[in-house]
Amino acid sequence: MQQQFPNRPFRTHGGAPVPHHKNTWSEPSAVMPPPERVVIPMQQHIGAPCKPVVKKGDHVYVGQVIGDNDAFVCAPIHASVSGTVSAVTKVLLTGGQTTEAIVIDSDGQMEHDPSIAPPPPVTNKKELAETARKSGLVGLGGAGFPAHVKLNVPEGKSIDTLIINVAECEPYVTSDHREALENGRNVLEGIYKVKEILDVHRVLIAVEDNKPDVIAKLTEIADDPQKDPKDEVRVLTLKSRYPQGAEKVLVQACTGRKVAPGQLPADVGCLVMNIASVSFLASYMRTGMPLTLKRVTIDGSAVKSPKNVIVPIGTPIKDVVAFCGGYKAEPRKILMGGPMMGIAITSDELPILKQNNAILAFDEAEARQYATTDCIRCGRCVAACPMELMPTKLEKAVEKKDVDALLSLDIMTCMECGCCAFSCPAGRRLVQAIRLGKSYVRKAGKK
Repeated sequence: MQQQFPNRPFRTHGGAPVPHHKNTWSEPSAVMPPPERVVIPMQQHIGAPCKPVVKKGDHVYVGQVIGDNDAFVCAPIHASVSGTVSAVTKVLLTGGQTTEAIVIDSDGQMEHDPSIAPPPPVTNKKELAETARKSGLVGLGGAGFPAHVKLNVPEGKSIDTLIINVAECEPYVTSDHREALENGRNVLEGIYKVKEILDVHRVLIAVEDNKPDVIAKLTEIADDPQKDPKDEVRVLTLKSRYPQGAEKVLVQACTGRKVAPGQLPADVGCLVMNIASVSFLASYMRTGMPLTLKRVTIDGSAVKSPKNVIVPIGTPIKDVVAFCGGYKAEPRKILMGGPMMGIAITSDELPILKQNNAILAFDEAEARQYATTDCIRCGRCVAACPMELMPTKLEKAVEKKDVDALLSLDIMTCMECGCCAFSCPAGRRLVQAIRLGKSYVRKAGKK
């Protein structure tokens, strides 16, 4: 018998009441003209990097494959502008790794690859995964996990619930918000296609309650009088509390099911897709145009005119900021992503990637760091941790480089959401300590 879920979310542990700062939610997305040059890294997803399949001097079209790899956990990369390959070089990514990158000088024409055509009708799970791979789709909410791997549900796993992630719980970021308002019909088209192929009858569109316009818009579209009464496609309003959009937290909030350490949502019968991902998949099935554009929130106290911008992937960040009026103050810190889980970057010469959902630039006043003090044993970090870990004990084990203690404290379960550090009155650098501890575990060769 199909499990019935209540109309309100289930309770989850921890979290933090972070400020919203959703400054750009009400303004329609702006489309940026093609830049003079794009730099497209071959590593824009979790898994094996792509290998360039073009060389210096080649002419390329929008949507043409320029990088690929036979590895299963890998997604092809496509040219985002038409023009000439001026170099195949190396770039340093935000995580500190170096990867190959293809530099394309735009001809300004944005000519599409002549071979682009709508893919054949998708009728089964294998074809759905193959179509997702050809499109170049990776998780657009920030994780960058190749979509075809997620959609390739392992044998023996039964999916009964599709969860569409519209929580967007990070401060400032509103790119998914605009996706819902501007492409709502596309979102529902993608949802119905995925649920049909995977034979899933329950779809929960999870939205935080600080987005009433999104809730109204998607509820209106989801309440289709023509739909099969056996199907359940509905909007579930979540409490606005970070990190509500984290995959494991979202599964528990929507279904009451807990994803244990080492497990994936598929192990508890769930598939989670970001709203932008499912919307793009519908667009690709209709047009055949692969992933070449990305909607990015540009905001922060150092940005003159914050907005959501649709840009070609590989566009230098400095060009996107210039499109938003430039800097109104010297940026003291630039983040790729939100302020809780985003990564500070060293230069705005870096390009926009597939999984980027925001670029935030902060001035001196907002970027300054406060001095840490001794831990006062208040326990707020423990109360805030959505994974029910003990950050203070983890920090102590890191100081001692005690790998066995780190493993016994389940350090690898930490998703580095930052709730512990946000809640700490002593300003302890808990996330940095945990990241360091994870590196100790990896170096020790233990899982």
